[in-house]
Amino acid sequence: MKKVKNISAQNKNFQKARQENNKGLMGIVQNDPYLQPFNEAIKGRHDHVSWMLNRITENGKLSLSDFANGYNYFGLHQTIDGWVFREWAPNATDIFLIGDFNDWKINEEYRCKKIEGTQNWELKLAPEKMSHGNLYKMYVRWNGGEGERIPAWTQRVVQDNRTKIFSAQVWCPATPYIWKNKKFRPETSPLLIYECHIGMSQDAEKVGTYTEFKSNVLPRIAKAGYNAIQIMAIQEHPYYGSFGYHVSSFFAASSRFGTPEELKSLIDKAHSLGIAVIMDIVHSHAVKNEVEGLANLAGDPNQYFYPGDRREHPAWDSLCFDYGKDNVLHFLLSNCKYWLEEYHFDGFRFDGVTSMLYYSHGLGETFTGYADYFNGHQDDNAICYLTLANLLIHEVNTRAITIAEEVSGMPGLSVRYADGGFGFDYRMAMNIPDYWIKTIKELPDDKWKPSSIFWEITNRRSDEKTIAYCESHDQALVGDKTIIFRLIDADMYWHFKKGDETDIVRRGIALHKMIRLATASTMNGGYLNFMGNEFGHPEWIDFPREGNDWSHKYARRQWNLVDNKELCYHYLGDFDKDMLRVIKSREKFNETPVKEIWHDDTDQILAYCRGDLLFVFNFSPSHSYPDYGFLVTEGTYQVVLNTDSTLYGGFGFADDSMKHITNADSLYAHQHKGWLKLYIPARSAVVLRRMV
Repeated sequence: MKKVKNISAQNKNFQKARQENNKGLMGIVQNDPYLQPFNEAIKGRHDHVSWMLNRITENGKLSLSDFANGYNYFGLHQTIDGWVFREWAPNATDIFLIGDFNDWKINEEYRCKKIEGTQNWELKLAPEKMSHGNLYKMYVRWNGGEGERIPAWTQRVVQDNRTKIFSAQVWCPATPYIWKNKKFRPETSPLLIYECHIGMSQDAEKVGTYTEFKSNVLPRIAKAGYNAIQIMAIQEHPYYGSFGYHVSSFFAASSRFGTPEELKSLIDKAHSLGIAVIMDIVHSHAVKNEVEGLANLAGDPNQYFYPGDRREHPAWDSLCFDYGKDNVLHFLLSNCKYWLEEYHFDGFRFDGVTSMLYYSHGLGETFTGYADYFNGHQDDNAICYLTLANLLIHEVNTRAITIAEEVSGMPGLSVRYADGGFGFDYRMAMNIPDYWIKTIKELPDDKWKPSSIFWEITNRRSDEKTIAYCESHDQALVGDKTIIFRLIDADMYWHFKKGDETDIVRRGIALHKMIRLATASTMNGGYLNFMGNEFGHPEWIDFPREGNDWSHKYARRQWNLVDNKELCYHYLGDFDKDMLRVIKSREKFNETPVKEIWHDDTDQILAYCRGDLLFVFNFSPSHSYPDYGFLVTEGTYQVVLNTDSTLYGGFGFADDSMKHITNADSLYAHQHKGWLKLYIPARSAVVLRRMV
């Protein structure tokens, strides 16, 4: 007893000393002692957010959600008395509404008045002065100039098919959309994301619609086993080929895909299928267009954007928001709340976070150590905005999902604000696709090292959840290659019919499955796949442009290929479906630790487990191994997935119906471990479940 008491006293002393040492340290620093030299910088960022939060909520009199209600005030709204229009335009000297309701002529009746003591303009109209479907714009005058502009807060923008001119549109249908699924709860254990683009989602060489996606693609996604979609290009953008990343109207759902009601119906249907809907939101920059966008709304090019050299993004031909302005914060935070409330999106993937964080936009930076994240080259205004955005989003919807697309490795992105983080739920594991591309390009198959593979796919901060992926839309765009094209190239065109496969095709099919299984099975938060890549969609993505004669040939998804059972595409699609089924069969899969069991770089063998699931890989292109032994938890193991199965275009060398029983070893009996002997064919992977 005396000894136990001494141990207990020692533990108490240790805990007390630890608490003393941790005094004043942010939670993120307590979890990572290497951040201790930067504790004050991290605390400074945290205090900046706290100061801004107190200021914009009037020291807690308002909630952050109250502050973000701008979309209910600004823009055009129908009221009991008619219509009211408001716009923030500090540099304007006059604003008129022009449209088809007044023959697009400046008319005193449609002249806005400046609200006294503010920088806001307002116009109130009788009910008959405009109606649902009318097209309109602002006509703005300022000292030294004038011009037509689309209002910043407009919620509907359309393009004339003949003239290609964009206009705002009065959108107030007689019957509002009635939601059928009001209490959807996203499944996030794990989060399985299907990244998609509405316009290129159909077989036909055209721009697809919200309704076509709902009817034709959503059922495929549900059947494939994904529980979330991440939709690109929702915010209105003038140039279709920008992939939605040059946004002009931040509150308007792109009309080229259909109406707001049709988008709401798509989201409602997704929820009925158990699929969360994440929006790819672009707050990192804005299009430079003046008539359609915010670039020069009222004669002040810096109304929304940084002044001087910081105004234009040097690589993206776009403009950078001034996150230090209250009105810009109000605009962007209101934008986040709008999409959650009006369209029932379940969260956001924030695009271009790296560009926001650094004065350099991350261009030319190497980020070799922690000091690179705290060297004074970071935009504290942007950091403050991103943190406020996460606080707001989770205040509006506690189950909302936020994901940061960030390549520099900034610590704390997906750490709670209270612990000194930014508050994202996940960050994209952008190292993984880069690693697979580099490996495929630079290493012959017999040089692939399992130790390197395992390290890369599990290389993440212990306190941050990530979204793992092999490839996203980035790897499919013109100028790059998908994994399947890097592996097979031209043989995709000539030898992808079953029975006519070349060795190159067989190699590509085998590695495509293995790469996906390794990436998905080691995730610690979620897994993402871009639309069509699961079945090895051929060719690149190239949107209509002058250089390709405005063709839609490469801006579509050829579902007919995976549906054709005479072609090899369905092998990959079927494998992807069964891979997700196995992953979901383990409760709280992403929260179950990944434990390496064995690797041998000479044999090119890798084995690890997650709970009762055992994953074994043989990356060797030529060596199959009979009776390869692994020391595992004793018991009986059953194969639940095999990349080499004939169901997935493999050779079927192993008998997957066999039960594998561990052999006892007296040396490890106290650990309840035994030797599992397996036949592992070359270039294959197998998943086994330990039976109870």
